[in-house]
Amino acid sequence: MIYFDNSATTAIYPQVLDTYVKTSQRIIGNPSSLHDLGTQAGRLLEKAREQIAELMHVKTSEIFFTSGGTEGDNWVLKGTALEKKQFGRHIIISNVEHPAVSETAEQLAENGFELSIAPVDENGRVKVDELAKLIRKDTILVSVMAVNNEVGTIQPIQEISECLEAYPTIHFHVDAVQAIGKVNQEQWLTDRVDFATFSAHKFHGPRGVGFIYWKHGRKLEPLLNGGGQEMNHRSGTENVAGIVSMAKALRLYMDKRNEKPEHTAIIRRYLLEALQEYSNVAIFSKDTTAFAPHILCFALKGVRGEVLVHALEEKQIYTSTTSACSSRKKIASSTLHAMKVPDSLATSAIRVSLDESNTIAEAEQFMIIFNQLYKKFSILN
Repeated sequence: MIYFDNSATTAIYPQVLDTYVKTSQRIIGNPSSLHDLGTQAGRLLEKAREQIAELMHVKTSEIFFTSGGTEGDNWVLKGTALEKKQFGRHIIISNVEHPAVSETAEQLAENGFELSIAPVDENGRVKVDELAKLIRKDTILVSVMAVNNEVGTIQPIQEISECLEAYPTIHFHVDAVQAIGKVNQEQWLTDRVDFATFSAHKFHGPRGVGFIYWKHGRKLEPLLNGGGQEMNHRSGTENVAGIVSMAKALRLYMDKRNEKPEHTAIIRRYLLEALQEYSNVAIFSKDTTAFAPHILCFALKGVRGEVLVHALEEKQIYTSTTSACSSRKKIASSTLHAMKVPDSLATSAIRVSLDESNTIAEAEQFMIIFNQLYKKFSILN
């Protein structure tokens, strides 16, 4: 079995699973309880927060736990909207954002807020000069992802940060789910970034848990109200086992953080160069430092993406389509559409996403199978 779908989710590290199970069995107290069992759970929770903050080089008080990337994105966007609505109702996002951002922004637009969309170039990179033109006196939020989840484009967060230096009251949010441990943190967690979103299952942690970075001094309304957990900002009984194991996963994932991207880049380059030899293959992810080292998006012309994905699956090779799948609505919202890729080609796109566990031998086997499928589909076409 070859697993090339790591941007969708990663396999939990065995050590992390062990931590999850042991914590679930041994730590039965609610962190909010007054007795010793609650205190014990609370200490573990805060230790995990400290570990994550240390790995991220931020303050412990700037880490808040969530159920994952979707909640984090919703919290920052809606929390900003509620907190700053008396100062303005204008929000800016790019046209290649994850649905957790784009659909949340659209929901806000349906409820009295104004939404502007910053365009991207042919590589899916946000045009900073065009984004700058969209800023108004009533702009309260700019949200741009760090790494695009479909084609792997690294967004110009540093340039956007420089642009926003002149607008200190605007919240700047970065969805960093696909960036952590894969792209140098200095490229996407600048001093001007106010909020960043993360999800544990993208770095070999458990599903259903994540965290946000919330810069000290910024204000955000709660998304969830109730018992006042997370310093009264995010109510709900904490997932102690998930949070503790997430901290361990991040520590393990950040070990050799420079070597892992280099490893996936070598495999990605091998696949990219091999695929370039096929006349009916269109490659959307370039072999440059402007793209993340773990994502490769391409299309086999004339073959729908889901057809190729299932054909590979029959050979126990697991990939995924991008957001540009069957329905016309999804095509219109996809990164490839924003990059001006024709719909007829966008529907043929698939995504290979790599991890440090993948090998060149797997890439070679992938190309053997792909060559067989290429010949088969050429005959059928």
